[in-house]
Amino acid sequence: MRSLIIRTLLLCASVVLLVLPAAPALAHDSLKSSSPAKNAVVDGLDQIELEFSAHVSFPVVILHDAAGRRYESGAPRADGPKVVEKVAGPLPSGAYVIAWRIVSSDGHPVEGEIPFTVRSTATGAAAPPPATATPGPSTANAPATGGSAPAASEQGVSAWVWGAPIALVVILAVLLLLGRRKGAQDAARPDAAAEDD
Repeated sequence: MRSLIIRTLLLCASVVLLVLPAAPALAHDSLKSSSPAKNAVVDGLDQIELEFSAHVSFPVVILHDAAGRRYESGAPRADGPKVVEKVAGPLPSGAYVIAWRIVSSDGHPVEGEIPFTVRSTATGAAAPPPATATPGPSTANAPATGGSAPAASEQGVSAWVWGAPIALVVILAVLLLLGRRKGAQDAARPDAAAEDD
């Protein structure tokens, strides 16, 4: 009877291990639209608007120019599938990149970049906001001002998602060892009974 229970548990654990990694990959939320759009040319920008395919959380939005100067203002706001980030001051003419990162509804972090160009008609140079010079590729991983809590939460979600299959493997190994030990004990018992006879 115990052998049947152990085999059933092993089968269930195997199915979970096969299905669990595949399901999240299919369920990641994606960016549906953005303002500004990818590769758009705009006259100016007051705020960034991102719309995703489902409810998202812990958004991080960074707006930087080619030199790495950042222009986002405050923390981004998430409202269901929409994320809004204010822009600090008028943007000088040039190329910009919006680096975004969210935790999708399936618990996985998703990130991307939206390049665009500002063709400003203003002649006066606006004073740039406090800049954080960060290399372009790593800006998607750097949290916005006051964004340390979301980054920690994203890591917690990822650790949980990867930790679950590992825990299942450990439980599976323990059950397998217990099953073998029980089988060895059962096999030894008839021998002992024969010696007593």
